Amino acid sequence: MRAVFLDFGSVTRGDMDCAALERAVSPWQYHHDSTEAEVPERIRAAEVIVSNKVFIGRAAIDAAQQLKLICVAATGYNNVDLEAAAARNIPVCNVRGYATPSVVQHVFMLMLNQARHFIDYQALVKRGGWQQSQFFCPLDYPVMELSGKTLGIIGHGELGHAVAHVAQAFGMQVLIAEHKGKPPRPGRIAFDEVLRQADFITLHCPLSPDTQQLISRREFELMKPSAYLINTARGGLINETDLLSSLSNGQIAGAAIDVIQGEPPGPDNQILRELPPNLIVTPHIAWASRESRQRLLDQLAGNIENFFRNKPFNQITDALRGTRN
Repeated sequence: MRAVFLDFGSVTRGDMDCAALERAVSPWQYHHDSTEAEVPERIRAAEVIVSNKVFIGRAAIDAAQQLKLICVAATGYNNVDLEAAAARNIPVCNVRGYATPSVVQHVFMLMLNQARHFIDYQALVKRGGWQQSQFFCPLDYPVMELSGKTLGIIGHGELGHAVAHVAQAFGMQVLIAEHKGKPPRPGRIAFDEVLRQADFITLHCPLSPDTQQLISRREFELMKPSAYLINTARGGLINETDLLSSLSNGQIAGAAIDVIQGEPPGPDNQILRELPPNLIVTPHIAWASRESRQRLLDQLAGNIENFFRNKPFNQITDALRGTRN
């Protein structure tokens, strides 16, 4: 039985244990990366294919006559033509919940830096600002505590729940936003009201037609001038032009993002070209701890094993398609 991993380089730098994958199916062909044009030939004889971000379209699926299972090495599965797979009765599965600790820690790393200005103070020390200070403690940048602040969480799935749990340990008040434009259910606060009240807002919702540019000019205008926005979900949730405008005109105090539209970014990317001082950008690494990546591979192996044993295996169903991310 032949298995192909089309972009193994997206999940490893030689630090992953592939034993579970090798037990699940063998032999494997691990490609560091694959262009869309290379996919049909690389999967032509495969029975199992794995892709993180490489697109698997109808032509490639139709060319793989031995194909039995498509595995996505991520939670989002926009890179697979689900209709083409369904037409061939080929199931598609994804991985879920593998990166929760890593993402939550990254969210609070970003939030703490916004509250404590770690990057700014580190730069101050490097340029000799502490050494030249009149006092033992230079107060060039404001420092505040998370305790007592209000955190608005938009998207209350596994990640949103986990962020809320840690926030409460910090002594924060947590507001869970209802879906935009919907009346609040018990335990939730109207979307607009969360934007008005929150000192920090963190996004954990999937990208869908309903959430595309969820945060734009109107939403920035509802936020406090002292508010900070965090996005570790999907770049398309935020209108990037409006974000830059809101940061430059003081509409909000700052933002920290781990995702942008179009990754990796090109040389003309507006966010990176302007990069205002009150914007922190990390290169989509919230999920990327070694432990998280190992859980991803192990869950992939479990999906493959369970598929061939006729057990549940994280198959993407019609019910899930409305929440793809």
